[in-house]
Amino acid sequence: MRSIYLVLDMENDLVAEEGPNGKGPLGAQVRARGIIPRTAAAIAKARAAGVPIGYVRVGFSPDYREAPSTSAIFSGAKQHGLFKLGTWGTEVHKDLAPQPGDFDIVKHRVSPFYATNLEAILRAHGIQRIFCSGVSTIAVVQGTVRDAHDRDYVVTVLEDCCASPTAEDHEAAIRVLQRFATFTTSDTVDFSG
Repeated sequence: MRSIYLVLDMENDLVAEEGPNGKGPLGAQVRARGIIPRTAAAIAKARAAGVPIGYVRVGFSPDYREAPSTSAIFSGAKQHGLFKLGTWGTEVHKDLAPQPGDFDIVKHRVSPFYATNLEAILRAHGIQRIFCSGVSTIAVVQGTVRDAHDRDYVVTVLEDCCASPTAEDHEAAIRVLQRFATFTTSDTVDFSG
């Protein structure tokens, strides 16, 4: 079964210590849970197993034409200068830097399946199984798992590479997702299996 590892929203605006969210509760959870080094280890394991990496990033044009004004999550992006494509904020964290041949999936909503190139990539490469992790568990991880499940992909979440603004939110999201995916960790993941 062909696989891909989707690294979800591990961009500077969300996870870098000096980024806007890195200074808040999400950043505190990312650091406390060791998300960046664990994700780096998982990426290395996936590469060693020959599994392609897809970096999912939320981002908008400089004029924010794709940002929904009605969204409780994205409506403030323009006002705060968040998620502007072509800026440091939407680059993948330096410790997780993409390499040539990795996939770049830019999304304008929570789910990486909505109006992106993800499905075309999966079909073109005969992908049947999606490994995923990232921030936040209550948003993009849930969105990815649910949408992948409904598209008949086998989904595995690397739980120790995910975080939410609170530990309680993360734990609640994991409990809910147990019906839709299997779970592993960066230490025990088997990308070849």
